[in-house]
Amino acid sequence: MNWILILEIIYILFLIAVSLRIIYDTQTVTKTLAYLLLVIFLPLLGIFIYFSFGINYRKNKLYSKKIIQDSKQEKLVLEKLDLYNTRNLDQLVGHKDFFSLMKMIYETDKSPLTSNNKVQLLSNGEEKFPEVLKALENAKHHIHIEYYIYEDDETGRSIEKILIQKAKEGVEVRFIYDDFGSSSIRKNLVKRLRENGVNAFPFYKIKLIKFANRLNYRNHRKIIVIDGNISFVGGINISDKYDNSRTGNKLFWRDMHLKIEGDATAILQHIFIGDWNYCANKKLNVTEKYFPKPELSSDSLTNIQIVSSGPDSDRPSIYYAIIKTIQSAKQEILLTSPYFIPGETIIDAMKMAALSGVKVKLLVPGISDSFLVNAAAKSYYTQLLKAGVQIYLYQKGFVHAKTMVADRSVAMVGTANLDYRSFDLNFEVNAVVYDKEIAENLTNYFDEDLKNAEEIEINSWLNRPKHIQLVEKIARLVSPLL
Repeated sequence: MNWILILEIIYILFLIAVSLRIIYDTQTVTKTLAYLLLVIFLPLLGIFIYFSFGINYRKNKLYSKKIIQDSKQEKLVLEKLDLYNTRNLDQLVGHKDFFSLMKMIYETDKSPLTSNNKVQLLSNGEEKFPEVLKALENAKHHIHIEYYIYEDDETGRSIEKILIQKAKEGVEVRFIYDDFGSSSIRKNLVKRLRENGVNAFPFYKIKLIKFANRLNYRNHRKIIVIDGNISFVGGINISDKYDNSRTGNKLFWRDMHLKIEGDATAILQHIFIGDWNYCANKKLNVTEKYFPKPELSSDSLTNIQIVSSGPDSDRPSIYYAIIKTIQSAKQEILLTSPYFIPGETIIDAMKMAALSGVKVKLLVPGISDSFLVNAAAKSYYTQLLKAGVQIYLYQKGFVHAKTMVADRSVAMVGTANLDYRSFDLNFEVNAVVYDKEIAENLTNYFDEDLKNAEEIEINSWLNRPKHIQLVEKIARLVSPLL
């Protein structure tokens, strides 16, 4: 009995120590309370989950994004970025309501407003993959590719074939894959790439030690950079299921991607090199051959900012950018996200916008691939509906796009979902496009998607069975952990 008492005292002391660690280390009240409830009501298991998933790595960053090691050179680069950003801001017209957004992104992420760009919206895999294959085939110097999910299927093998072909032609080919999202290619496709001259590395290799923690921090980015001139970014991974032209696909997959030619490619290149120098055993030096000056005609050049964030960031830049965009809008906000667990700040921003007379529309999946995430998301709908936010459930298939349009003037397309994981845990990247034509086109896509969606009617929503509402509220309690 004495040993049992001693063990109980040791456990209580350990529980107090863990609770103090949670209070000290966790930044948000909701996550702090969630983890405290977890460790108290799930003995041992809750503590294991916290140490696996809950440690705040933003204080002690997983790696440094700095790719310029010389401090004097870095200072010169930052000075040039300041001048470049200021010049583009001064020349920009027609987006005065979003000047503060542009300035904030630069201050939080040191990502300048780029002005010399051509942008193409790519809807679904059937539009993206042909453009990617064509651009890869024309590569002359280097191909940099970084993906969360890459599958060894027909789509993956068609890109693999070109990567190998280009490597044999003397083109530098570098490939980063997420060891969790692309786990199926570790022993086959990656091996074939390496055997044929492609440099391929997992971003954050999963090992038995620290297994759960390494699963938690995922590189969710989808980046392709070709010759430093052409780049792709957005929500579409490399997999057959994203291509609806394939007859074998049972579920229609709705997604969005961007093709960029111009200065913004250099920012995506910078992100890739930072990721590469972290995960590869062959460091990549920053030279002009990776950052060529684009040669574009002066017709219809588009302004873009690339914003990235993750456990390597000083601040949650994408999270801030979304909030600031909502706050800056005056007429309309259109949001699409497959996973919607945004936290109270974004919820409040959406409610305040709707109560101020701004049209706020949210498109989320009617068909979800996660019961728990879907239930947690639904727990937020009531307060949004009461504030006047219109919520639509996509019915044609699964909507996986991560997009936003504000006032038909600014468009955001990227990899970040509206959830805790994207804001705090994943490595993400979004493109913010300040162009009325692109924003109008993305609005048209959104309106077309609404034809395949059902709007939630507030009265019927409020009259749902109590037991269903209870399940959603319980799911919400653990939403910071999802």
